[in-house]
Amino acid sequence: MSTTDRYAYPVEDVDWAVPGQFDTNFRWEYDDARQSLQALYRKGKKMQWDVDTRIDWSQDLDPENPEQLPDESIPIFGSDVWHKLDRAERANLRRHVQSWQLSQFLHGEQGALICTAKIVQQVPNMDAKFYAATQVMDEARHVEAYSRLLHEKFDLAYPITPPLKRLLNDVLADSRWDMTYLGMQILVEGLALASFSDIRDQAQNCLAKSVNAYVMQDEARHVAFGRLALRDYYPQLTQKERDEREEFAVEACYLMRDRFLFDEVWDECGLPAEECMAYVDGSAEIRQFRTRLFSRIVPSMKDIGLWGDKIRRAYANMGILGFADVDLEAMGKEDERIAEQMDALN
Repeated sequence: MSTTDRYAYPVEDVDWAVPGQFDTNFRWEYDDARQSLQALYRKGKKMQWDVDTRIDWSQDLDPENPEQLPDESIPIFGSDVWHKLDRAERANLRRHVQSWQLSQFLHGEQGALICTAKIVQQVPNMDAKFYAATQVMDEARHVEAYSRLLHEKFDLAYPITPPLKRLLNDVLADSRWDMTYLGMQILVEGLALASFSDIRDQAQNCLAKSVNAYVMQDEARHVAFGRLALRDYYPQLTQKERDEREEFAVEACYLMRDRFLFDEVWDECGLPAEECMAYVDGSAEIRQFRTRLFSRIVPSMKDIGLWGDKIRRAYANMGILGFADVDLEAMGKEDERIAEQMDALN
């Protein structure tokens, strides 16, 4: 059965063509590598892994709670609508919510695959081309892992949400190479890491936990790659050019924050969509979740030097400015430690 047969509702077209124009850069100097990127490239080569052998796909999922997540992870948990649901309806809702989230991971990973291939073409430095090539393989592996989880274990998937599609379109259509880094490596990947961690840390199902743990081990390197490249580049830009990038980042952050209403899920589960979205929008738990999503983005933006008044005002308004001094290196090491721990348990 094809992916389109598994989608919760029909998609108009299985292909999406994003028009764009950018320069492809060749580099005839092969020995101008920066030590930090060389080290990341070597690490990227060393830490390649195989979806078929590292993950035990014989494990089953609980049909009533596939990832064995606490019900507090359901966006309408505690609402009047939730209290009216019987056991079968709650089980169906858990499956749909979890499938919706994993489906957005899947579509985002394909976006990362395409964006990183674009970086290989665009970026002017050979050391960055080398590392980006290892990330292309990483992203292909992530697409494989999430598609397999949805196809074989959930037998249910959701199309890409309009906000995520819009953000990917903006990143892919922009001709400037650094905007691909900023949009994908810093913003989308940073958001993904925070989302992955919720499942990795809360799921009691070993299969769901391990898929997210292993993907996070790779993603921590990807965010580091973006930071290393842009940290060197952004000081060279004019204030006007930095302002343009800050404005893009602010709009993208608001877009990402506001996309978690799960409106497609409420419709598919036959629930009152307006009532559910109103509850989600006003939920203190969801506000905390949205805040946690930016725990890796905010310190990355500060680190790469996009830290003007506009960014700081927006982050203060969103209640996320406090993440500015988070230790990203320590978080990345913890991601690696947990993945290695999962290997030992399996």
